[in-house]
Amino acid sequence: MPLSFSSRTAWPSHENPLSQKLKAMRDAGHTILDLTESNPTRCGFRYLTKDLLKPLASEGGLLYEACPKGLDRARQAVRDYYAARGIRLDLSQIFLTASTSEAYHYLFRLLANPGDSVLIPKPGYPLLEYLGGLNDVTVTPFALTSPKWAMDIKTMKRAASTKASALLLVNPNNPTGHFVSAADRKTVNRFCRDRELALMVDEVFLDYAWEKESENRSFAGSSEVLTFTLSGISKILGLPQMKLSWIVVSGPQAEREEALRRLEIIADAYLSVNTPVQMALPEWLKASGQISGEILDRVKENYGILEAHPDFSRFSGCRPEGGWYTLLNLPDSKTDEDWALHMLVAEQVLMHPGYLFDFQESHKAVISLLPEPDLFREGIRRIFRRL
Repeated sequence: MPLSFSSRTAWPSHENPLSQKLKAMRDAGHTILDLTESNPTRCGFRYLTKDLLKPLASEGGLLYEACPKGLDRARQAVRDYYAARGIRLDLSQIFLTASTSEAYHYLFRLLANPGDSVLIPKPGYPLLEYLGGLNDVTVTPFALTSPKWAMDIKTMKRAASTKASALLLVNPNNPTGHFVSAADRKTVNRFCRDRELALMVDEVFLDYAWEKESENRSFAGSSEVLTFTLSGISKILGLPQMKLSWIVVSGPQAEREEALRRLEIIADAYLSVNTPVQMALPEWLKASGQISGEILDRVKENYGILEAHPDFSRFSGCRPEGGWYTLLNLPDSKTDEDWALHMLVAEQVLMHPGYLFDFQESHKAVISLLPEPDLFREGIRRIFRRL
């Protein structure tokens, strides 16, 4: 009898046509202008110097101490990070994890029984479906409606008719770049309270607000419903390789205390965050404003290049409020995947077709605003030439 594998990992293994063509062109030696690049360590930023490695040499990194929530030193640095944004937290509310993916794993295990549903926004980041499946959780989408990407309460209600245990927001959303508005914030808190749902809010791009009025919209410290706020240094510090994130637990006292008790048991079973990174975190977070400022300057410079193109207004989507991505509206003469293939073959430019992010509209492209400006400018020139 052949060996059997878990059904939760029975994913399609074939590459889509865009990935196949990209590999073939790179293997053939073509130079591709990659406008999907979202790894800051590959985008030529000045903050990436050897000095960032010095805090890892702390002697405290040689001592192992089993702390399920994370070392006090590191969690105090996270508390100070929020205090600088006007949010007061108790140290007990903060859990460290190795990544936001692991944080999702903890929370799916905490909140959902096998077969339960977590409501997620669409369009959104496709990783969430895989993480849900790995945890025997069904992810049920609700719609964000353009042009402002507000929550569609009708689809939220339909989604909640399933066996739902939690609702997830991304603030600001990836890839639309919109923040949860004050009106939507009231709606979602009331919605979760009325249906006894926990609220999960991914805020990894929170520090990349393009305008002052969008700053300090964090859900950390929210008291209306049981709320789990996720963030980490992958985006805040542009250091995805260092692997440190966190969960902030807030909400009504009784629910919060029970969640903290249960989360500590889950965290104690993993103890995944390495000590040298925890020891380095206070020093790194002191530089968060400088690092995020440099990245945000790049994002704004590249969006300015995009705006300055004479054809921009014909193809522009709603201006993002934050984050690292923006959208283009494509002509309906081709599907978004066909446009992406066409740009790759004809112009050697790589962009994301919108279907990867579950856009209801079928003619969207998603591009990163992180590439170096000269590369970005040439890539945009070629895209508009072909459009």
